[in-house]
Amino acid sequence: MSITQFGSSKLQRAIERWGNSVLDDAKRAVIDTAILIQGQARALAPVDTGYLRQSIEVEVLDGGLKAVVTVGAEWAIYIEYGTGIYATKGGGNEDGWVYYSDKYGKFVFTRGQEAQPFWFPSLKEGQKYWSKAVAAIGG
Repeated sequence: MSITQFGSSKLQRAIERWGNSVLDDAKRAVIDTAILIQGQARALAPVDTGYLRQSIEVEVLDGGLKAVVTVGAEWAIYIEYGTGIYATKGGGNEDGWVYYSDKYGKFVFTRGQEAQPFWFPSLKEGQKYWSKAVAAIGG
């Protein structure tokens, strides 16, 4: 669905000014921010099979100076933005449609699914945390 990376020119200046002594604090801020985003997104993600929540992962790179948070469920975007007449970004099918549901064993009519945002609210929380954590580095 999306890949989010955090970095900061302020952090880079702090490393240049105070040397390697801030690296541990910087790594902690990066990792803590990524884990916060992952946890928040997992907590907000709706559960049917649990796959969406399980697909939200953190990968730590560059010795801890970079972290990438990903959502692996290919249909996560439809959960985040909704579908059909409920699509928050517009362009949805206004008449509805019919599809065969293996779950119910019959054809089902739908106008779509309402948005259930879990990703962008989590990023907002992560950005708030990141700003505070970086401001505390080196000073």
